Amino acid sequence: MGMSIPKQYLPLLGQPIAVYSFFTFSRMNEVKEIVVVCDPFYRDVFEDAQELVDIDLKFALPGKERQDSVYNGLQEVDLNSELVCIHDSARPLVTTEDVEKVLKDGSVVGAAVLGVPAKATIKEANSESFVVKTLDRKTLWEMQTPQVIKPELLKRGFELVNKEALEVTDDVSIVEHLKHPVYITEGSYTNIKVTTPDDLLLAERILSMDS
Repeated sequence: MGMSIPKQYLPLLGQPIAVYSFFTFSRMNEVKEIVVVCDPFYRDVFEDAQELVDIDLKFALPGKERQDSVYNGLQEVDLNSELVCIHDSARPLVTTEDVEKVLKDGSVVGAAVLGVPAKATIKEANSESFVVKTLDRKTLWEMQTPQVIKPELLKRGFELVNKEALEVTDDVSIVEHLKHPVYITEGSYTNIKVTTPDDLLLAERILSMDS
């Protein structure tokens, strides 16, 4: 983004990006608590939002990598929770309907993730940027969040990842290392991750159309 503050705290139609999904989850009956993994400097963003809803709010410190942040957040999760639902705060447009679908699939399978079929042609290239092969688009999915995992499964996954010093790029990859099945719940193309100024403009447009 080239901004002085992290992208998830930039304003989107008057309120911080991170607050949109916070409100979506906090208003769902299925959600027992929200654990926000963030720099303590930004806690007030969520504490202010909490005043508008009825939800238990906890905080955890971010780690060096994404998996470290998720691990820190997991330590704060209520031991009686049936599912852990991990979401990127930079995805403000996730819908209640899509969250409900992935929660249902996660409950049945043990691990589920929102995703959308790849639209573009994807090619695999070598280190010199020459095409190695064209991948079959019909089998390719673009991953989103939330990613929903049973807590005991995620804990076992982390034990393996930490023991073998594995690096993972998303949360369900931790479970994949256990050879446990992961279900892809078809989500929505509007559940974008705000990474660039263009994404911010697109998010504004989508929200304006919905309102």
